Amino acid sequence: MMDKTFDPAAVEARISSLWDEAEAFKAGRPDRKDAAPYTIVIPPPNVTGSLHMGHALNNTIQDILCRFERMRGRDVLWQPGMDHAGIATQMVVERQLMERQIHRRDLGREAFVERVWEWKAESGGRIKDQLKRLGASCDWSRERFTMDEGLSRAVLKVFVDLYRQGLIYKDKRLVNWDPKFQTAISDIEVQQVEVKGNLWHIRYAIEGQPGRFITVATTRPETMLGDVAVAVHPEDERYKDLIGKFAILPLVGRRIPIVADEYSDPEKGTGAVKITPAHDFNDFEVGSRHKLSLINIFGPEAQLNLNGNEDFLEGLPKTDDLKAVLALDGLDRFEARKRIVAMLEEREVLAQIEPHTHMVPHGDRSNAVIEPYLTDQWYVNVKPLADRALAAVRNGKTKFVPENWEKTYFQWLENIEPWCVSRQLWWGHQIPAWYDPEGNVFVASSEEEAKVEARAKHGRDVELRRDEDVLDTWFSSALWPFSTLGWPDKTPELKRYYPTNDLVTGFDIIFFWVARMMMMGLHFMDEVPFDTVYMHALVRDEKGAKMSKSKGNVIDPLEAIEQYGADALRMTLAAMAAQGRDIKLSLQRVEGYRNFSTKIWNAARFAEMNECRRMAGFDPKSVTETLNRWALSECAKAINEVSAGIQAYKFNEAALAAYRFVWNVFCDWTLELAKPVLQGADSSAKDETRATIAFILDEICKLLHPFMPFLTEELWEVKGQEGPKRESVLALALWSNLDHLIDPKAEAEIGWVVDLVTEIRSARSETNVPAGAQIPLALVSASADVQGRVGRWGDIVKRLARLSDITFVDAAPKSSIQLLIRGEVAALPLEGVIDLAAERARLAKEIQKTEVDIGKIDAKLGNADFIKRAPEEVIDEQRERRDDAAARKAKMEEALRRLQDA
Repeated sequence: MMDKTFDPAAVEARISSLWDEAEAFKAGRPDRKDAAPYTIVIPPPNVTGSLHMGHALNNTIQDILCRFERMRGRDVLWQPGMDHAGIATQMVVERQLMERQIHRRDLGREAFVERVWEWKAESGGRIKDQLKRLGASCDWSRERFTMDEGLSRAVLKVFVDLYRQGLIYKDKRLVNWDPKFQTAISDIEVQQVEVKGNLWHIRYAIEGQPGRFITVATTRPETMLGDVAVAVHPEDERYKDLIGKFAILPLVGRRIPIVADEYSDPEKGTGAVKITPAHDFNDFEVGSRHKLSLINIFGPEAQLNLNGNEDFLEGLPKTDDLKAVLALDGLDRFEARKRIVAMLEEREVLAQIEPHTHMVPHGDRSNAVIEPYLTDQWYVNVKPLADRALAAVRNGKTKFVPENWEKTYFQWLENIEPWCVSRQLWWGHQIPAWYDPEGNVFVASSEEEAKVEARAKHGRDVELRRDEDVLDTWFSSALWPFSTLGWPDKTPELKRYYPTNDLVTGFDIIFFWVARMMMMGLHFMDEVPFDTVYMHALVRDEKGAKMSKSKGNVIDPLEAIEQYGADALRMTLAAMAAQGRDIKLSLQRVEGYRNFSTKIWNAARFAEMNECRRMAGFDPKSVTETLNRWALSECAKAINEVSAGIQAYKFNEAALAAYRFVWNVFCDWTLELAKPVLQGADSSAKDETRATIAFILDEICKLLHPFMPFLTEELWEVKGQEGPKRESVLALALWSNLDHLIDPKAEAEIGWVVDLVTEIRSARSETNVPAGAQIPLALVSASADVQGRVGRWGDIVKRLARLSDITFVDAAPKSSIQLLIRGEVAALPLEGVIDLAAERARLAKEIQKTEVDIGKIDAKLGNADFIKRAPEEVIDEQRERRDDAAARKAKMEEALRRLQDA
């Protein structure tokens, strides 16, 4: 006997073990050696990470694709693995050491890296277990890590090859600098935070024009010490006569040119901007255009670095002001700001202080304010690589779903800048570059190779020092689709599974990961790394707000799994994963799909109690009962709908098609209409119906397996104990094609019954017919087909629609509402059942009230100021409320029309 209820907590671990024992997810199974391969590489989660709702969505979608293709008979490789997550992992271990008052430099590099490996072995990778709890059907036997031996070899080869091809070089440029961790970081590790600050208006004297000034406005007055120019717009009439002249930098006395550049916005601030190329990315570009010098006034901890700074001191007049500025040497940038502002006020060159709210970049892990910092770093010249990556998408070799993300991809790659790949960390792939005492660099696969190159240059052995920097984490993950398959060796896996088929990822890493995989794949494999990139949206809270710990609106997927089961969470995410639309998630929705699990389980128990067992040799094509032919036909159509939805990456449509068939067609109608047969005396009809129900339950398990793997695998096993032995676990069962069972004739008959009952129920509800009232049904000028159906199904229709009787008439009775059912008229006489006049009045009043509500919402949405100021989630909520109100109004108008015709 089946358990009374489905308990996910009691089932999930056992089912997971069952899959492991069956090696269900293993790529290259002997029974699939001739099958077409299907490959997905997992976006490698950080080794420090834990499952969040974005991971849950991303991996649910990947798993749907993999389970579906596996059931379609393909040789599926879902390649798992994790990223070493340079800065994040180093931060975890450094924090542990600091709790014991140990700094990593006290340990030294080798001992520190050993400590990180120890932490990785003990605590890293817990996300793998969490992904398994979600049901991710990866080939876990092939798990890779971005710093394992094979991947490290791939990284080494790529760096050396790109260097020798002239595509990797060292340069002094601006980077995002984290002064807490003292390393360059990528744009994705920079978080923009809104800060209430000031705009300081500073007057710069014009050389040779006593009493004349040009005023600049800045949010960072401390950086003025590194100013090398003032820029004005070439068409700005206020400053045209100053272009080509010089201003004198306050406090410092540096003579700086006034240049014309369109970067300066005449409508913004004073229209004149200070140019500090060593401390601002935009200024760096202006400086490059005008060949301006670069003056870095900060040290690596964002403290003033002035004494002994030749770039800063060059050409400065030795004044008391300069002496006072040099006294600030070593101060933190924010303390220096206070002192410099005070000095500007003392000298009466601070024209105005204006309160100003603006965005300030912060390190997403250190929370330190990021400093644009001029430093020597390693760069990849990605422009030649980007051209091929652009062409591959333009010519359709790789496509984006939704297609609109191609535009973002094109914009980024068309305007690509050199890629800074070095990081000032100890955890990561150390850059394979060695320096001789003269500073010459030798890039090689090993120190031995570097020594050979140095010997060839000098004619003797020289001492070499290795570059201390490591590579950006994105460098190794850019190689993920082919490095995980054994490249640079020509492995059988590389030949079979590259290029991969689908990549499922978030839109926020199109540039950081997707584009870089495209560039590296095309350059080193001469082939795109994947055919399709599916970009999923964000998971937000139920009101549409972004989830964040500070807002307290985060839904933890593991807690949702504990409470409702993995299947309920997965089905919720799939059913809401409409292309290009963010998911508004609430636990109530997850609870709703937990109830769906209960519904399926109860349907299976109903089948068991009615002895609906699997039968050896059952041929669904041979069934004769109209109800059974209809149920099988609907099942065949549902399989096609789900298949089409998954293949079109319309996961919500696929999930909802499965849901509708299982809940509405099978549970609500098939089982309900089958009850008289199962309780009747006709043993032949009963046996056929039992076998049909058992067969459809198996098909439901297959249909829902990509979405709800634990429940369906458990049912498959439970039902496998009845009748013939299962050939495999459900995860390896073959997806069905039941097109030969589609039966228009059966659909015409049972579909008419379903539509009739549904329409009567809807009309009763809309017109407030009391739930217990038995009402008559009159079929107007009914065809012979309809009369025959009434003879066969009349008793069931009366029971399900709460009808007193069914009659055939030539014209609709007085005071009846009329329903059009598949081209034929059915009338419900309601005189004496409800007060028709009162009901008309009630509906008219409700319609009027709803129109007022819609008008108020339209006024809001038509208000440009509201649209500009309101948060996106508030606007979305108003649009949804309008849609709901419009749907309610349409329904009431239809009910009123029916009553007015009565």
